[in-house]
Amino acid sequence: MQSDAIKKGIARAPARAMLKATGLTDADLAKPLVAIANTWSDVTPCNSHLRGIADKVREGIRAAGGTPIECNTIVISDGISMGTEGMKGSLVSREVIADSIELFVRSHSFDAAVAICGCDKTIPGTVMALARLNLPSLSLYGGSIMPGHYHGHDVTIQDVFEAPGAFATGKMSEKDVCDLENVACPGAGACGGQFTANTMATAITFLGISPMGANEIPAIHPAKAQSAIDCGKLVMQLFAKDIRPKQIITQASLRNAIASVAATGGSTNAVLHLLAIARDAGVPFTIDEFDKVSSKTPVLADLKPGGRFTAPDMFAAGGMRLLGKRLQEAGLLTDGITASCKNLFEEIRDARETPNQEVIRPLSNPIKKDGGLAILRGSLAPDGCVVKLSGHERVFHSGPARVFDSEESCFEAVQQRKIKPGDVVVIRYEGPKGGPGMREMLAVTAALVGQGLGDSIALITDGRFSGATHGLMVGHVAPEAAHGGPIAFVRDGDKITLDVRARRLDVEANLDERRAQWKAPAPRYTSGVMAKYAKLVSSASEGAITSAA
Repeated sequence: MQSDAIKKGIARAPARAMLKATGLTDADLAKPLVAIANTWSDVTPCNSHLRGIADKVREGIRAAGGTPIECNTIVISDGISMGTEGMKGSLVSREVIADSIELFVRSHSFDAAVAICGCDKTIPGTVMALARLNLPSLSLYGGSIMPGHYHGHDVTIQDVFEAPGAFATGKMSEKDVCDLENVACPGAGACGGQFTANTMATAITFLGISPMGANEIPAIHPAKAQSAIDCGKLVMQLFAKDIRPKQIITQASLRNAIASVAATGGSTNAVLHLLAIARDAGVPFTIDEFDKVSSKTPVLADLKPGGRFTAPDMFAAGGMRLLGKRLQEAGLLTDGITASCKNLFEEIRDARETPNQEVIRPLSNPIKKDGGLAILRGSLAPDGCVVKLSGHERVFHSGPARVFDSEESCFEAVQQRKIKPGDVVVIRYEGPKGGPGMREMLAVTAALVGQGLGDSIALITDGRFSGATHGLMVGHVAPEAAHGGPIAFVRDGDKITLDVRARRLDVEANLDERRAQWKAPAPRYTSGVMAKYAKLVSSASEGAITSAA
């Protein structure tokens, strides 16, 4: 066992003494040591219940002959920090989570690991760490929150984010907003639509690093506890069979993950995160793979933010197995080993569809025949950018630029109702380096939708979008403004054309002349984690990963 390095022999007596001080016995130390890397925190409902899930994973590990040892790492709540300076820490936290789990597990010579995740960045962060460590391991998602109920219909946090825009236009009163916020999030679990958390929970299931059927169980569902116990037992099977993440995470399984994102109208953040996971698994993979897969994948799941239903509805309809069966029938999946110790096709063979369900469409009646995501290039994005196309959006827009050098300045203009139909809103210097941290623009996009402008404007940014964003919104524009990308040279009134079918994002302007006059802005942070991140982070087109190279 790898853990023999810290626990075996006379020379390791001091280490054993310290381990025994925590309550472990000689019998415990004779067994494989299994890390439980938790992302519990009581700052957010996405992760507030993970301590209980960890206890159940611990129970499963012990029942299967292992010794569990738990550690915790951080979480940044996107929903709480959104629209503030604190949101810059969100994507940075993905690297901190991955680094801290890697350090804990590597430094204590564990034999296997289970990583428990909830809020958005904790999901890719845990998987990145597992890929780096390449020990028998799996990631378990804490599950979705249930929808809230307001005026007779289901609501999610998306509705609350859109409420300020509705208030600004007189569509909601202050009391209405308060009443909505009081019921939108009824308890534990991550945001309920196919926003980033549920998108990534789906993606890592089809990637194979999470066992099929585990992630989709809602946070408060009675079956969640047994699922966590089963995951504890599963990691011991992975250990016994010596199945490791780099056997599971391959080009084929990454394409499976993309297909699941495209078919569910998932978050554009999946592009960043799957690129980062591929890099840590040592798998060559580029941004163009997303367009190749998405362009032939139908949108089948009618999920929020563009659709009608939430993740718990999808679970009740037949869940990821049913989605997998549809994608397999369409020839869009490749078989391979998964964290369940079974192959993917074996896992989806027994898919069961709830009679008369409307959440997951049949292949004969998709919401959209192809393209849940698209990668655009052009004079504004020579290295690429990402647009989400869940089936409800326009695919062409041309109009004058309204340029803002920060999210705050744009949000102020939106609240003052200075954005007009036909405009192309440009938010720059919010990329991985320029932000730093590549904030999500949900406060802005939700306010625009709340004002009724979602169908008449376009928005482009070198920042990111929340999975709750909908409308014609283009993010991850690369190169970013802080690197002297073309988006840095756009001026108010420039005509910008967004043509999804042609996969183009272009501006009519003499950019070369403006480039010669441009100077890089001073860094927004000169010390601490944000400054280190800005120096080390790569382009969004490469997953916004940090590297010393």
